[in-house]
Amino acid sequence: MHIDFAPPSNGTYNNAGSCRQLANYMEHENLERMEKGIYTEDFFNLTDDNIYKSKVIKDIDSNIGQLLKTDAKFYAIHVSPSEKELRVMGNTEQEQAEAMKRYIREVFIPEYANNFNKELSASNIKFYGKIHFDRNRSDNELNMHCHLIVSRKDQANKKKLSPLTNHKNTKNGVIKGGFDRVNLFQQVEQGFDKLFGYKRKLSESFEYYNIMNNRSITKQLKTIERQIFSEKGKINNSYSQTGLHANRQDKSTKGKDAMTERETGLHANRQDKSTQNQQDNDMSNVQSVNQNYKKEKNHSFNISDVGLSSALNLFTPELKDSNNKQSIKQLTNKKKYKRKI
Repeated sequence: MHIDFAPPSNGTYNNAGSCRQLANYMEHENLERMEKGIYTEDFFNLTDDNIYKSKVIKDIDSNIGQLLKTDAKFYAIHVSPSEKELRVMGNTEQEQAEAMKRYIREVFIPEYANNFNKELSASNIKFYGKIHFDRNRSDNELNMHCHLIVSRKDQANKKKLSPLTNHKNTKNGVIKGGFDRVNLFQQVEQGFDKLFGYKRKLSESFEYYNIMNNRSITKQLKTIERQIFSEKGKINNSYSQTGLHANRQDKSTKGKDAMTERETGLHANRQDKSTQNQQDNDMSNVQSVNQNYKKEKNHSFNISDVGLSSALNLFTPELKDSNNKQSIKQLTNKKKYKRKI
């Protein structure tokens, strides 16, 4: 994240008079994109979108109570995320623009107000923002950034607020409060990381940049050493996590295999038992059928035998009586024959 306060000049950033020239510059990209039929963004503030340029100029130019002719009336601030940061803010220009407005409203302006050490909040800051998507002198694929016009006076037009002062939390003297730009850069960077879940490397941080450009060689060497150990620690953590994950996967796989084997064994045993029981039932049924068959067979034979013997018993006496009667008759006839002779 790159943040800079544009120094006052005699051109676009001349802040001793009207903000009209700066507002015109901030809107020039809209005209170019509208001619090409490309999505554009209008001015916004803490609560509203799609604000007209005329309102911006009128509101900033009228909020100058008790300021001298040569005093700064407003400040221009540029907020420029890196390409990596832009990629976590959204996949399209519109998504990134909405994310940028959210970042300005929820992180940057609250921290800007807090850094004056005057018990101010975001609602005390009068500002207007304008998002640009292109940068002429950049070879980056993504170049979205935000221009801010911030009034020198607060919303109530009572307190003077200068982010370019050299005072830092001054408690004695005519000027009280101040503004700590280094603290602002660190706080808004941390706020960005928290808001978008960005995993920032040490080499991408403002702290690293500030030490490598403005501090002693000793500080720089310590920072480089810290960076090396940080990267080494991340690599070791990555390896350990990979190893743990692999071990967990192996254990999980082994556990699943063991469970599968046990379940398969139980299922096989159940199937064997079920098959054995079925076979036993079948054998019992076969034996039962055989026994019944034998009983039925024996029963039929007994019936026939009883019937035959009964028949013999019934007819045999009649035969005997018939033979006896016939013999008696023959004897009687013989006696009668002898008498006649």
